[in-house]
Amino acid sequence: MRTALYEHHLALGATLTDYAGWRMPLRYGSESAEHLAVRKAAGLFDLGHMGQFEIHGPEAAGALDFALVGRLSELVVGQARYTLLCQSDGGILDDLICYRLAEDRYLVVANAANTSVVSDALSVRLAGFRADLDRLDRSLIAIQGPSAAGILALICDAHLGGLPYYAVIPGSINGIPLWVARTGYTGEDGFELYVPAEHASAVWWALTTTGEPHGLRSAGLACRDTLRLEAGMPLYGHELTCDTTPYDAGLGRVVRLDKPADFVGRAALTAAAEAPRSRRLVGLVSAGRRVLRAGQPVVDLRTGAHLGVVTSGAVSPVLGRPIAMAYVSTVNAPLAVDVRGSLEPVELSPLPFYRRSTS
Repeated sequence: MRTALYEHHLALGATLTDYAGWRMPLRYGSESAEHLAVRKAAGLFDLGHMGQFEIHGPEAAGALDFALVGRLSELVVGQARYTLLCQSDGGILDDLICYRLAEDRYLVVANAANTSVVSDALSVRLAGFRADLDRLDRSLIAIQGPSAAGILALICDAHLGGLPYYAVIPGSINGIPLWVARTGYTGEDGFELYVPAEHASAVWWALTTTGEPHGLRSAGLACRDTLRLEAGMPLYGHELTCDTTPYDAGLGRVVRLDKPADFVGRAALTAAAEAPRSRRLVGLVSAGRRVLRAGQPVVDLRTGAHLGVVTSGAVSPVLGRPIAMAYVSTVNAPLAVDVRGSLEPVELSPLPFYRRSTS
């Protein structure tokens, strides 16, 4: 499958990759340069492969409270929330962003690889409510970085200065209507623009033309992954899986066990919240040069005993050192990562590895 911006990625000379059935830009040149551009100025991402759904109807709020672990009914119009779709046994089916666009209308955004899973699960869970589910064919363009607000303000009529984090408002660029959300997955300030697919090209080029003099550059999936890793943000298929509960992943805060009505997974998640943790998600930093990769074992440096597994790893362009997230059963031992049969000593690091300046 191809997004509405596919031809532009070809024109820009992007290296393409297959991701969740989509031909997506991996990088346009140097993924490290793209990463640092997002940290220092701004990057432009095509996220048109993400799954988008609109849930609407008089019981849309109650339906989402039942379907998801969060309390979406308490969102006021214009607010957004990070939430999870869990199985009845508490395992995570996907992590989602949910926006309340009107009293009876929500936008739910899913990971590209899980679009069908989310569609199927929501369809079943909404069946007992006066709420309908529509899958949207719409583009999603993200502009992320410390210069994102200034660049976007030059061409967008939305009141960006009054838009708080995790909020959404309507706006337009060159007369093209769109939704402007102050959300993202890079650890930077930035925006995600929900754009009619037929106008994606015009919006992309308007942003590019306006932003390039201010340091904006196109950015691919490779740097998106290192950005979210530095920011300590979990990714489905790595830190989040059907075998992982929100509490394993350190996301217990998004589970609202105080919801008055029942929801899918409540019993299992209540038990998981009260159970001792058999594993925890941690950050690891290596002083060596070998890159830590997902799937590599984490062991006791002294004994070689297996303690866990790396879920994501890369060399941090900002820190200049290999970093990783991993699930481990204990932190009361000197740790190492088994890199193809050779033990690489690592140190625990607080998450996130990188936190943007808010000054």
